[in-house]
Amino acid sequence: MDILFKVFLILHIVAGTIGLISGTVNIIGKKGGKAHRIAGRFFLYGMLTVSLSAFVLSVLHPNYFLFIVGVFTLYMVSSGTRYLHLKNLSKGQKPGAVDWLLTYFMLTFGILFLLFGIYHLIHKNSFGAVFIVFGLIGFRMVRADFKNFRGEGDVLNTWLVAHIQRMIGAYVAALTAFLVVNNTLLPAYIAWLLPTVVMFPLILKWVKRYKVRLG
Repeated sequence: MDILFKVFLILHIVAGTIGLISGTVNIIGKKGGKAHRIAGRFFLYGMLTVSLSAFVLSVLHPNYFLFIVGVFTLYMVSSGTRYLHLKNLSKGQKPGAVDWLLTYFMLTFGILFLLFGIYHLIHKNSFGAVFIVFGLIGFRMVRADFKNFRGEGDVLNTWLVAHIQRMIGAYVAALTAFLVVNNTLLPAYIAWLLPTVVMFPLILKWVKRYKVRLG
């Protein structure tokens, strides 16, 4: 069992490193070009490997941290990639079964995170705030999915906006994992939330730049 854990841990670390490097390249580099697409593929497969290995590791050695990383990384990188295939949502395109599956996957865990967070806060464990914050973030993205899938959005290029939000969100998950694992100075809940607090304004900035409203 220990050998299996070490194998998946090494796989997780290598994939996470690839995800961080390729994600950083895409964040600071030119968007939409060949380099962006190549780095995007490395990021996609790296982060999918991170999420799946996180699930295995969290089962072999129960760990809330790894499980949350796995859930959010899998949802965001998968849905962010799927939105590239949903470029005509504003024109009546219907999402596929996999799109609904990902949305209900996040909805389910968003509810569980919220309940788990409340439970921990009731028992005076400040880490419960982390579960609540990530649960609410999950609800926000699920709400956007339902709105987009039903054609109720007011953005013409909703696919691009969602793609930006989800892929950067997956990058934030990787950055959070790196900070939490290597943190020796900050309180645990601050290390968990700091990358989200720092990156959220940048997400808003980039969405505003590329968003094209209907009408």
